[in-house]
Amino acid sequence: MNTGTRSHEDSVLEMLRNDEAFALEYLCVALEKIDEAGGEDAFLVAVRRVAEARGGMLHLSQNTGLNRANLYRSIAAGGDPKLSTLLKVLQALGVGMSRVVAHRSEQDAHA
Repeated sequence: MNTGTRSHEDSVLEMLRNDEAFALEYLCVALEKIDEAGGEDAFLVAVRRVAEARGGMLHLSQNTGLNRANLYRSIAAGGDPKLSTLLKVLQALGVGMSRVVAHRSEQDAHA
């Protein structure tokens, strides 16, 4: 029986794909917690979920010129990407690190 509902995961992925403000907020919240225990992993998982929502790792690999297998390893819990890799990934996802960082400042200014 199909109730016409979809999973929470599907809804989140759709919002990450289609709602730029939501994607920025999602990454911003994860970045704010990066200095806490497990924060680095949480941020990398957030980046990976945005990547999955916006075409997947193959698409990301093609857009960044980075090896797909290396992306899978580096953008995962326990991964340790180089800063240049992280910057390329965020840029390819259409958000960029500076936009993630500036997003919270813009929201605070409007509050």
